[in-house]
Amino acid sequence: MPLALPELQAALADHAAGHDRAELLATVVGDSIAAAARLRIHRHHVVRSLGTALAATFPTVQALVGDEFFHGMARSFVAGNLPKQPVLSEYGGSFPHFVESYVPAGGLPYLADIARLDWALNVAFHSPAKPRLAGVDLASIPVEQLPAKSVSLAPGAAVLRSIYPIDRIWTAAQPHASSETVDLESGGVRLLVLRRPDDAGFVSLGEGEANFLEALAAGRTLEQAADLALAAEAVFDLSPTFARLLHLQVFAAAQ
Repeated sequence: MPLALPELQAALADHAAGHDRAELLATVVGDSIAAAARLRIHRHHVVRSLGTALAATFPTVQALVGDEFFHGMARSFVAGNLPKQPVLSEYGGSFPHFVESYVPAGGLPYLADIARLDWALNVAFHSPAKPRLAGVDLASIPVEQLPAKSVSLAPGAAVLRSIYPIDRIWTAAQPHASSETVDLESGGVRLLVLRRPDDAGFVSLGEGEANFLEALAAGRTLEQAADLALAAEAVFDLSPTFARLLHLQVFAAAQ
């Protein structure tokens, strides 16, 4: 009996993930190319296409581990993580978590954080270029009301933390980078990833700045976010910090 469409779709997805299905084989018509060979071609195409998409999204990870290792890791990921959406730039959100538990990459403990940085840059790059908050937008708000206001981060903006110097590792892995050696014991970083007019990038943050932005992203008011920043870093100064973040265009324009 022919498979119903939902069953056929499920069987094809299962086959693409590497699991042979006898009922699917019986459904496919073979002529000059046998049914099993046709299905192998389809599986190879899916795995190769998704692996290529992952390489485009996680170029720093690939640069650090090499093409052969990366494609082996990508094949393992694809087998258990087929896309749930049609846009390939949105594929791979769970890849950093996969890298974290990928045993062959155990000797590179910073690799999962590099994958998170690559993913955050990808998200920022594909985020909509919506208007950003500027100082002039705040001029009409009475000063005494500002502490109770909340501001939202711009689309794609995100704070990343790592116990490793992933900013220097990322830089060292870029094409034509110098041969500088990165000391993994040199300390961790807090990074702000954000969309720029033509690309995406990141800047380093102090502990207070990171706490401030994370609090705002969680919906806290400016006053509450500043209190959390001060609790983390006694020298935190709200005025120059907020001016710097406005200059970086970190905040979404008020609706």
